[in-house]
Amino acid sequence: MSKVYTTEELIQILAAERQACLKGERLKLEVKVSGNPVIDQFIRTDGLQKFTAYQDFKAAIHDYQKENQVSGIVWREMNVKGKSLRYPEVDAELIALSSDLEILKAAKNSILEFWYEVSGDMDLYLSFNNSKQHQKITQPDVERIAQITEWASLWKWENSSFLEIILQLGWGKPEEARYKRGRPRSGSEFIHAVNPGNLPIG
Repeated sequence: MSKVYTTEELIQILAAERQACLKGERLKLEVKVSGNPVIDQFIRTDGLQKFTAYQDFKAAIHDYQKENQVSGIVWREMNVKGKSLRYPEVDAELIALSSDLEILKAAKNSILEFWYEVSGDMDLYLSFNNSKQHQKITQPDVERIAQITEWASLWKWENSSFLEIILQLGWGKPEEARYKRGRPRSGSEFIHAVNPGNLPIG
């Protein structure tokens, strides 16, 4: 029986392949920018060839995940204001299996409790227009969004003079929700908590 790669090994394989593609060691040569040979001869296609080669490889890894039931879940730890939380998240390069979605759904309440606890004295903003704009909201607004979503994730931006904690509330597949590719079946809302008087940067 052949060895089945682990989640961590797939992440490492994808990172190595991404580097190979960026260096031009992997190209999908048949990719054309416009499909018009007269126009294509004047346009550099190497960037698109590198990108397409990596996307094809990543799709093959996703198929491997499904065939071998290799989870896309990685475990993160967040420390804020002396409090810490260990929580599951789907790696940005992998996909969520249906069993992964159940893990994410089961963790939602603990993520929300942690976020409410560490963001209680902060200003809250909902991002829209692909995070280019933010609208100030209140905790009851967050609670309403949380009721209609399935899973949650966290990020933070922090330095000595700034703290921003981002709560992602999502539904459907995380890999489709991340960049709003899968709406309406998959999607997410991003809530930004910042110290009073600050605006979100993330």
